[in-house]
Amino acid sequence: MNNFEKYTNFKAGYITIIGRPNCGKSTLTNALLNFKLSIVTHKPQTTRQNILGILSGENYQIILMDTPGLLTPKYKLQETMVSAAKKAIQDADLILFMTEATGDYREKDIQILKSLNFESKPIFLLINKIDLIHKDVLLPQIEYYHQNYKFQEIVPISALKRDGLDYLLKFCLEKLPINPPFYPDNELSIYPERFFVAEIIREKIFMHFDQEIPYTTTVHIEEFKERDKGKDYIKAMIFIERANHRKILIGKNGQALKKIGQMAREEIEKFLSRPVYLELWVGVREKWRDDPRLLREFGYT
Repeated sequence: MNNFEKYTNFKAGYITIIGRPNCGKSTLTNALLNFKLSIVTHKPQTTRQNILGILSGENYQIILMDTPGLLTPKYKLQETMVSAAKKAIQDADLILFMTEATGDYREKDIQILKSLNFESKPIFLLINKIDLIHKDVLLPQIEYYHQNYKFQEIVPISALKRDGLDYLLKFCLEKLPINPPFYPDNELSIYPERFFVAEIIREKIFMHFDQEIPYTTTVHIEEFKERDKGKDYIKAMIFIERANHRKILIGKNGQALKKIGQMAREEIEKFLSRPVYLELWVGVREKWRDDPRLLREFGYT
């Protein structure tokens, strides 16, 4: 059988997940992949770049794009985040617009929907976190969006509980074009390991610190040495905007930084399936979030 015959009924395409910060996009990505690819915390704006995940099945390949939350930018880093999400919309074969069943987010979601040009692309509405509400609360929401917007599908889900994901996958496959696979079926992403290592470290900073510190830090992998014998060696620089925050990040006698390193190392080893020696350093780069040169250096543009 030649490749043309082999892929006559094969479906492959790009699906972009968009929505407000912290509505569950990364949780959904990880649930569909059945693997923790995107970092997840309870804080908004954890995702700063598009995260590409590859979901391969017997007769399909879905390229999932987890995007930063759509917001009104306050500094250049956030501008790059919004630009990344909009670029992913342009590249998509299908768009999944995610909202939450909990809370009063309708006005913000409507503003986002009005601000984006979907270019007649098929778009689904995902109403997430249905495990937290009663059915009587959900049904009016579905009716509202059904009456006011032309979503091709409205799918209630709980990304955390994996509720409704089988239906979502079925609907997605119906909309994807006939294509051969874009990537080998054993690949989960096209990004290098050091990218995900940096993301894991940044996740632990978000989890360990409150207020401003997580948002003013970024992680840059300076060395990544794989070894035939012994542990892989990883040296990571954590850059922060203020010198006084550097002291907090390190902590008394280095205890805070040590805790971050311990949590990160354990997850990195799980992600890589091999032992690592992780070395963390902390540096100051004032106003890096508004510096185009540093944003390029740190891989955001």
